[in-house]
Amino acid sequence: MELLVFDVGGTGIKYATMNEKADFIEKGEVQTPRDSIESFMEVIGSIFDKYKNRITGIAMSMPGRIDSERGYAYTGGSLQYNAHKEIVTVLQQRCPVPITIENDGKCAALAEVWMGNLKDCDDAIVVILGTAVGGGIIKDKKLHKGKHFAAGEFSYIFTNNSAFKGKNSDIWGTQAGVSGLCISVSKVKDLPLEEVSGKVVFEYANSGDKEVLSILDDYCYRMVLQLYNLQYVYDPERIAIGGGISKQDILIEYIKRNVEKHADELELFLVKPEIVRCKFSNDSNLIGALCVYLTRSGLL
Repeated sequence: MELLVFDVGGTGIKYATMNEKADFIEKGEVQTPRDSIESFMEVIGSIFDKYKNRITGIAMSMPGRIDSERGYAYTGGSLQYNAHKEIVTVLQQRCPVPITIENDGKCAALAEVWMGNLKDCDDAIVVILGTAVGGGIIKDKKLHKGKHFAAGEFSYIFTNNSAFKGKNSDIWGTQAGVSGLCISVSKVKDLPLEEVSGKVVFEYANSGDKEVLSILDDYCYRMVLQLYNLQYVYDPERIAIGGGISKQDILIEYIKRNVEKHADELELFLVKPEIVRCKFSNDSNLIGALCVYLTRSGLL
């Protein structure tokens, strides 16, 4: 059995052919169209044409608030042209095979509980640090989506009362996304923001730059405040950190250090979050999308 699996992001679309054991057969990546759903359909269709004689279906991870059972996107994340669309029905006009879709953060969570660093957990949380903050909540080894398919949309957690006055700087997605880290480093290093990426930030950090290490420590301190909030709201066995920057050992080190720091500071203390890194990094959304397809097909 061979499936075509997509991980749709704001800038790039990763794709792979995979079998039911989550083995990768072929991989590729193309630029994400930004203009219209018609362009999006054509990009997906052109990749489908390459593999249509080999595959039996399509599994897709994508941004947005998604009803995966219906195949409907209420929002499109950074791809607004996908909002309020019957995505599966639209795509099947171009790719006439069974198709499943799911939110990207939720796919990452499924990958970890299926065969990653949460596979021995019943209840867990995945936090994905990307442009903003995504993730997923696992309950009894299954994905918890919520009544409005918004469970795990951690970007929208308020960090300050001024968020109620329309200041997007006071939501977690703005502060804990990689862009928030880059903004702070660009200011202290007096660099144009467009020249500061996550890679640049961690080049400074790993070289021992004191100013950037101070920024990273503050970033992780504030992040861990929210991880404690998640711990006390849901009480998971483990919280897994994902996203591109999670590959940086120094990030995980600073997060764990601040978990201990908060524990020492808190007088009313119950339990510390257990922090691990997501196992699959950039492949997590592909593996999770495959999990959705196999589950819907009764193969998992």
